Amino acid sequence: MSLKNTFFLVCFLCGISVFGGGICNQLRAQQVAQLQSPDKSITLNVFISASGEIQYGVQKAGVSVIQPSALGVTMKSHDFTQGLKLVTVSKPERIADRYRTKNAKKSNILYLANQLVMSFTNEEEKEMDVIFRLSDDGLAFRYSFSWVDNNETIIEEHSSFTFDKATKAWLQPMAEAKTGFEHCQPSYEEHYLQDIPVGTVSPLKSGWVYPALFKTKDTWVLITEAALEGTYCGTRLVNEPASPDYSIGFADPREVFTGGGYLPENNKPWLTPWRVVTIGSLKTIVESTLGTDLAPQAIDMTQSFIKPGKASWSWINSKDDMIVYDEQKKYIDFAAEMNWQYCLIDANWDTQIGYDKIAELSTYAKQKNVGLILWYNSAGDWNTITYHPKDVLLTKEGREKEFSRLQAMGIKGIKIDFFGGDGRSMIQYYIDILNDAAKYKLLVNFHGATLPRGWQKTYPNLVTAEAIYGMEMVTFDQGAADKQANHCAMLPFTRNAFDPMDFTPMNLTGLTYSNCIRKTTPAFELALSVLFLSGIQHYAQSPEGMAKVPEDVKDFLITLPDYWDDVKFLDGFPGKYAVIARRSGNRWYIAGINGEKNEKKINLDLAAFNKNKATIFTEGTNGELFSKTGLNVLKEKDYSLVMKGNGGFVVVLD
Repeated sequence: MSLKNTFFLVCFLCGISVFGGGICNQLRAQQVAQLQSPDKSITLNVFISASGEIQYGVQKAGVSVIQPSALGVTMKSHDFTQGLKLVTVSKPERIADRYRTKNAKKSNILYLANQLVMSFTNEEEKEMDVIFRLSDDGLAFRYSFSWVDNNETIIEEHSSFTFDKATKAWLQPMAEAKTGFEHCQPSYEEHYLQDIPVGTVSPLKSGWVYPALFKTKDTWVLITEAALEGTYCGTRLVNEPASPDYSIGFADPREVFTGGGYLPENNKPWLTPWRVVTIGSLKTIVESTLGTDLAPQAIDMTQSFIKPGKASWSWINSKDDMIVYDEQKKYIDFAAEMNWQYCLIDANWDTQIGYDKIAELSTYAKQKNVGLILWYNSAGDWNTITYHPKDVLLTKEGREKEFSRLQAMGIKGIKIDFFGGDGRSMIQYYIDILNDAAKYKLLVNFHGATLPRGWQKTYPNLVTAEAIYGMEMVTFDQGAADKQANHCAMLPFTRNAFDPMDFTPMNLTGLTYSNCIRKTTPAFELALSVLFLSGIQHYAQSPEGMAKVPEDVKDFLITLPDYWDDVKFLDGFPGKYAVIARRSGNRWYIAGINGEKNEKKINLDLAAFNKNKATIFTEGTNGELFSKTGLNVLKEKDYSLVMKGNGGFVVVLD
């Protein structure tokens, strides 16, 4: 298609208009393309300035959400930030992608978007394509280079997201490399700064992690990335003081696999990760699957071994010294009693139990329909942590030897901890582990790790990842316990919006280790079993604690689904409260938590779910852990309840 004809193309099917003429000779930025979402609620505008700089802007229902923002990259030997000329605009294309998953908020997902590809050349006549996709719930864009120079790399990506100065943000600081416990940062384990002005500088000086949440006027925006492979580094958002402009920041040069690099590495064709911008209401944010929609389809692998579920786990209660044979056998029995599919055995099992006795435990667990998951230290020299097994996964030869041994022992999964950040070579290490684990039919849980960014779709054996300031911190720090309710009420809108999260939730009776006092109620903790998403949910409950729980609550946990088919956002606000409904088969579950200390009244339209009866678990009275109420939904369609401060509830609709 000629440039002249492209400029006057109007495609009503995909809602795309393209404008042009005299682009590079204009004295000011000229709009050169416009793209609309399938439902026409979101509009993308693309501009080019007289000096050849590309910008884009986004409107929602006619209101500007993303102000004109920069596009382009700087390579080691080539500049794609200025002096650019628009060469072609592709024919508009409707993208339709249907996929299934058992590790997300929905099991059967259809992604629909309109795509536009714009080709630019720089002053050297080198070409850069910018690929835009616009769906009803947001924007995605990435860069493509069909040519590759030897040893070429991208040293800076200039993609930015500029907001109105009155915008507010909910952001988690990125920790500086080599800080924290035994120099193990960054691992996405900080509290969120909430309702802060745009332009606030990260207190840890390394930017902000994904997903990053913003509210501009009445519209919410959630920014993340997807399709991150070993040719690129994981990125973060960075901004200057008082600036409403957030740009892409690369990993710290220290965040690398031993001997590896941190900058992107070329591959033909060279595609950068998608920059993903979810746009709409809080309902849009909570129900969107955009973070996995943009991830590549699953690799070719056997999937019969990939079974979501729930796990018992001793370490959260009894810590390092109790990773011993008898304690782990007790937790295997606990998992079997609760109809949970897995038991996680944590650090130092190789010496405190030993391979031979682990094999014995694996055989014992199999007889009870429980699979074992074993902990590993990922670390080479990127931190000083001594927990073990350590270093056995650093090479492909080492991984295959270890994974083959585990498969022969009947082990079902691995938990790998203490990674070294987001440099390109470290990202490749994650991918190598996932590929090799798939070969030996092992499920994977990454801890002390980066955000998955949709990997669970591409590598279905990735069942969960930490990348969160989780429940274990409540056992170490009273400050973390004090903030837990508020922190948990942030997560459905941010960290857990797209990717599975190993928060290790739900301690109903109080943690048995440390002097920290839990500030959430039992009903709050029960609600987390529904509210939080993880392919395998590792519960922070001890068998001794579960013995104190009423039988009807135990029955609820025994029959709780292993994955979800659908989701509905009912009410909430980041950090304050969250009420979300999830469906499995024909049954709906509603979970609510209060992130604040004051009571909160919640109104539920139970009739909207077309069910006859409801069972409600709320705060106990007269010293009881829980109260249980049964309702005839046909007689009481609208139901109101009061969540206590730091409290919660669960409703089961049949």
